Amino acid sequence: MPGNSRLLANRLCLWSACAAAVAIFGCSSAGPSNDEGNGGIDGKAGASTQVAGNGAGGQAGGSLATTGGSSTGGTGGIGGTLSNGGVTSVGGSTSMGGTGAVGGLGGSNSMAGASGGGSTSTGPCDIYATANTPCVAAHSTTRALYGAYNGALYQLRRASDMATKDVPVLVAGGFVDISVQDTFCGGTTCTISVIYDQSPNKNDLVKSGVATWLPNGGVEANAASGKITLSGHTAHGIYVTQNSNVAYRNNATKAVAKGDQPEAMYMVLDGKRYSSVCCFDYGNAETSGKDDGNGTMEAVYWGTDTTWGGTGQGSGPWIAADLENGMFKGDKGGWQSQAINTPSAKSVIASYATAMLKGPSGNHFTLKAGDAESTSLVTMWDGVRPSPGYSPKKLQGAIILGTGGDGSNGGTGTFFEGAMTSGNPPDSVDALIQANIVAAGYGH
Repeated sequence: MPGNSRLLANRLCLWSACAAAVAIFGCSSAGPSNDEGNGGIDGKAGASTQVAGNGAGGQAGGSLATTGGSSTGGTGGIGGTLSNGGVTSVGGSTSMGGTGAVGGLGGSNSMAGASGGGSTSTGPCDIYATANTPCVAAHSTTRALYGAYNGALYQLRRASDMATKDVPVLVAGGFVDISVQDTFCGGTTCTISVIYDQSPNKNDLVKSGVATWLPNGGVEANAASGKITLSGHTAHGIYVTQNSNVAYRNNATKAVAKGDQPEAMYMVLDGKRYSSVCCFDYGNAETSGKDDGNGTMEAVYWGTDTTWGGTGQGSGPWIAADLENGMFKGDKGGWQSQAINTPSAKSVIASYATAMLKGPSGNHFTLKAGDAESTSLVTMWDGVRPSPGYSPKKLQGAIILGTGGDGSNGGTGTFFEGAMTSGNPPDSVDALIQANIVAAGYGH
């Protein structure tokens, strides 16, 4: 995404206000920026007393507390810097409260947390496997996505001598051993040359080859950028800035959905980094590096685009489905769709966000998102696909990260982990995946 017919227009978006005015619900507005969150996901009821989080820019995000009942998190939110609220539930165990994205979540987390040795008992891909929807790709620079995975997460390339080095996990199922990177890259700089697929399919990601918007191919991400902690463990993400040409791709994958086959995917990312220009994506794309028409890709998108998908609630950022020639928040979108509004597409205000796309066979798709420090997902869309040409799907099975299917390089974001499945898991599994992400301790 997007297509050749709008190449010049997409470039102009970099220098002009592409997005239409966004409706703000119950709050004053301040303009969005690439690195600041806007809006908020409707809060979900908690099982115990909890103070809900404040929305961004000083606007209260529903600071309601009740005793023994539910609490309501941030529903509106405006532009400005993020404010994190309510991090402890009363009468239950510690819970990440509302940050303007998902508020009022009490009770304990059912997934196993990290031990001092950096190991978790179960990974997201173990959960998917129990539902007979196994991971066909599992990429992460922060942790193992299988409880038994004991290999490398990514490969470094050192600038001083172009030597390479694999960065492993500390223990099977655990977090990245960042000491390997610190030692290898000491006194020089490194890039991330391979993001290893932890699944048996070995669908590794390397810098993109030539694509329509990447005539010289992609470049590798700086390994020192996107610094984060997870349960006290330092890690780094894949740091993409619009027009940086940081892009990863695999056009010769194994077992990834093709045609109208069912699949699902998720990614965890920095909730404060995004852009309004296409496309910060992760998922299924064309093998050609070109726009091959409606329905030839299915990737989850993150940002504040309105030109290709209209607006959602608030000012964004939103998630959307990049199905080619549109970043769809629902069943409508496409080029110059600024006037379209999808109210169910809530703004995602969080320091770290989960974005999920489910693509069953047939005329249906689902979008879910949430705060990666919280314990629930919000359904942004659960309905028919856009038309014409989007059902049945015409997937080709390449995997992309950081750009659109044709290499569109205007996106901004930081990717920490993501996986793709064979088959469409039930909603109960989605909830378990999110709980596992929360248990990993992003930002802590």
